[in-house]
Amino acid sequence: MNRTSRLLRRFAGAGLLSLSLFGSVSSAQERVLELPPVMPETPPPLPPSKSFVPPVEVKGECAVCEAKTDGFDFKKLPNARVQGKLGNAPTPPADIGYYTFVDALHGNEMKKPPKYPYGRFGLMPPGFFDADFRYLDDPKNTETDFFDTLKRIHIGDDWMFSTGGMVWNRYMDEDNSRLTNRDNTYNLSRARVYGDLWYKDQFRVYAEFIAATSSGQELASLPVDQNKGDFLNLFVDVKLTDDEHPAYLRIGRQELYFGSQRLISSPDWINTRRNFDGIRGFRQGEKFDVDVFWTQPVIPNANRLDSVDNNVNFGGIWTTYRPKKGTFLDVYYLFLDNTSNLAPQGIQRAPATTNTIGSRFIGDTDGWLYEAEAAIQLGSRGPSDLVAGMASVGAGRHFKDAPLTPTFWIYYDYASGDKNPNMGNYNTFNQLFPFGHYYLGWIDQVGRQNIHDINAHLFLYPTNWVTLWTQYHHFRLDSSRDALYNAAGVPTRRDPTGRAGKNVGDEIDFVANFHISNHMDILTGYSYLFGGGFLEATKGQNGSVDSSLFYLQTSYRW
Repeated sequence: MNRTSRLLRRFAGAGLLSLSLFGSVSSAQERVLELPPVMPETPPPLPPSKSFVPPVEVKGECAVCEAKTDGFDFKKLPNARVQGKLGNAPTPPADIGYYTFVDALHGNEMKKPPKYPYGRFGLMPPGFFDADFRYLDDPKNTETDFFDTLKRIHIGDDWMFSTGGMVWNRYMDEDNSRLTNRDNTYNLSRARVYGDLWYKDQFRVYAEFIAATSSGQELASLPVDQNKGDFLNLFVDVKLTDDEHPAYLRIGRQELYFGSQRLISSPDWINTRRNFDGIRGFRQGEKFDVDVFWTQPVIPNANRLDSVDNNVNFGGIWTTYRPKKGTFLDVYYLFLDNTSNLAPQGIQRAPATTNTIGSRFIGDTDGWLYEAEAAIQLGSRGPSDLVAGMASVGAGRHFKDAPLTPTFWIYYDYASGDKNPNMGNYNTFNQLFPFGHYYLGWIDQVGRQNIHDINAHLFLYPTNWVTLWTQYHHFRLDSSRDALYNAAGVPTRRDPTGRAGKNVGDEIDFVANFHISNHMDILTGYSYLFGGGFLEATKGQNGSVDSSLFYLQTSYRW
C-alpha cells in the first residue's frame, strides 16, 4: 500500500471516530457493533488446491515472478553516522507518552519516541547532512509528516534529492553584557536551507545556505551574529572504496564535530555556525569509525562572501570505537598551525604550532553514567615550547522509573594556565574550536583555558515534550597571572601581578525547552554569574562583577 492510500484510510478512520463521539458511550458501542466488518487490504488466500497458479514461461522467464528493476536501492543510503554522545547529557524518556505538545492536544499517545530525526530540543548540534530519513523508504512505516514529500525524492533510477531547513528568532536580554557595565537587549534571526543530491552511492553534492541577522544591539555585534547570505556548507562526497562499509572523500566547505565536541564543534547557539574549507576522508564501520581531515576555518563576514583564515591550518585524525550501544571510545590527534601575530591582554598567543593528543571514554551501566576525557598539547609558541593539558571527569545517574525521569551529573573540568605567560615554556591550553555555551555556563564568559570548574547538572521531564535543565558552576583560575578566557577563547580580564586571586565566581543556569511539534521548539532560560574576588579586583571603571542573561527562542525545522 502506498503512502497516499495509507493517509486516505487514516483520514477515513478518523472521520468515523469523530462521528461516534456525538452519542453516549453505550450508543457509540452499539453503532460500532452495527458497522460492517472492515475488509482486509488483500483477499485471504484460497485453499492450496485453488490458489496455485502454475508458472507460465515467456521467453524463458517466469511470468508471475516479481518484476525486477535496474534502479539503485537507496534504502541503506546514506549510511547515517552514529553521533558521538555529548558529555553531561540527559537520558530522555523513551516510554509511552506524548512527545510533542500537539500530540498531547490531540491525545496522540505514542509507545516510543518518533522516528523524526531532528531531535526534541531547540538546539541541534549535528548538521542537517547527518539527519537520517531512511525510515521513509520502509513500506511498513506508519509515521508520516507534511514535509515528507521534500525528502528522498527519487529522480529516475539512480538519483535521489532531499531538501529542508530551519528558521529561528531569539530575543536576548543581557545585564552587564560581556562583563561590561552596559546592558544589551536585541534579537537574533537566522534561516538555513539545504539541498542534498545523490547519484547512487558514488557521489553526493550538498549545499546549505545561511542568512543571519541581528537587530537592536547596544554593543557592537559579534562577528558570528550577522551573515547576510552565504554558504554554510558546500561540499562533494566521492566514494573511495566499494566494500560493505565504504570510505568517502569530502571536498569543500563543511561543518566539523567529533566526539564530545569539547575541542571540535559547530555550535548551534551562535547565529552563524562554525565551518571550515578543506578535505575530509571518513569511513563508518559496524563498531569502528575513522576520520582524517585538513581544513582552514571560515571567517564570517556580514557584508561579503565569507573566506578562510589563510594564516590557520587545522587537521588531524579522529577514531571512534563503539563496543556496545551508548559506549564510545575516542582516540585522536589534532594539529593546529597559526602564523598570525596575536597578543591580546598582553599575552602572546601566536604564532604557534599546537599538537593535541587525547582520548575520551563515555558509557553507562544499569543507569550509572560515566565519562572521562583528557588531552595533552605539545608544540611551540614563537621561540618557546608549548606544554599544556586538559581533563574532564564526570559521573551521573539516570533514574528511569522515578517521577520526572531525572538525570543527574557532577563534573570536574580542568584546563591548564601559564604561571608566567610571556616567559619560558607556554602552558595555557588551547581550546581549539569548542562547543561553547554547552559545557561552561550559558553566559559564555568562561572558556576551556586556565580554568577549574566544578559543575553539576540536573535534567527533569515533567512530560515527554518538556525538558528542564539546571546547571551550577564554580569557577577558579588555574594561574592567577594568566587571563580569564571567554567561550570564544578571547582573554577578557587579567591581573599580571596575580594579586586579584583565582576566584572567578559561581554561575547558575535554568533552561526550559518546550517541544511543540516535530518541527517547532520554544527554548527559554535565565542565567546569573555571581562574580568572585578576581572579577571584583579587575573590573576597573567600565567593568562589572556580576552578569545575567534571559533569552526566548522560537525555532522551526523542516
